[in-house]
Amino acid sequence: MAFYKITYNEKYSFATLHNYGCTFHCPVCSYKLRSGANGRAGHAYPKPKQFLSTEEIKQKLTQVNIDTLYFMGGEPTVATDLPELLDFARNTLKVRTCLGHTNGSRLLIPNLDGANVGLKAWDEKTHIEYTGREKKFIFDNFKAAYNAGMDLKANAVYVPGFVDVDQIESIAEWLAALSPEIPFHIMGYIPVPGQSFQRPTIEQMSYAVDTCRKHLENVHCSHLSSEQALNLSERDDRFEVRRIA
Repeated sequence: MAFYKITYNEKYSFATLHNYGCTFHCPVCSYKLRSGANGRAGHAYPKPKQFLSTEEIKQKLTQVNIDTLYFMGGEPTVATDLPELLDFARNTLKVRTCLGHTNGSRLLIPNLDGANVGLKAWDEKTHIEYTGREKKFIFDNFKAAYNAGMDLKANAVYVPGFVDVDQIESIAEWLAALSPEIPFHIMGYIPVPGQSFQRPTIEQMSYAVDTCRKHLENVHCSHLSSEQALNLSERDDRFEVRRIA
C-alpha cells in the first residue's frame, strides 16, 4: 500500500489519491518545504501514520460525485494497487483517470487517460545528479505514451545555476517535435532547506517563458514563494479540498 489520503473538490467534481514514496531522489523537491532538509531519499516528506486499503479507497470513492480521479505523490506509480484502482475508476465509476503529477518513470498503464509529467533536465549529467536516473528512459516513456494517444502535459522546474533556460528550451524543442500543442508549464524553483540555489527573478521567468514560446503554443508558468506554495488554496480554488479518508 502507498495511498494514505483521499481529498475531494466538490466544485470541480474531482477526487485525488495521495501516495507516499518516489523513485527519484531530487535535492530540490518542493515536498521538502514540509519535511525540512532531512527528508530521506525517495521520501521527501514525513511518513504517514497509516495507509488506506484498496477496498477502503473504493468504498470512499463511491460516496462522492466525481468526473475525474487524480493520482498524486510522491510518485503515484509506486503504488502496487494503482492498476486495480485505475480499472475500478474507469470501468466501475466511469470517470477519467489522470496522474496529477508524475516523474514519467511509468506511463503506459491500462485505464490511464492522462498524465502531467515533470521533465527534470535535458543535460544527461544534470538529469542523473537531479534524479539518480538516466534521462533517456523518461523521455522515451513520454514519447511512447504520446504516440499511444495519452493526454499529456509536461512541466519543468527552472533552477538558475542548475537547470537553466538553455535546458528548459531544449525540453520545449523536444516536445515541439512531438507536437507544438503539448501544454508546457515552467515552475520557478522554490528554495528548499539544505540547498543553495536561488529562486529565479520575475525577469528570468519571463525570459524562460518567451524562449519556450518560440517552440510551443501553450506555455505558462508559476513563480511561487515558499509561503504561497504551502497555502495554494488561497490562490486557486482547485486546491480548496476536503479530506474524505
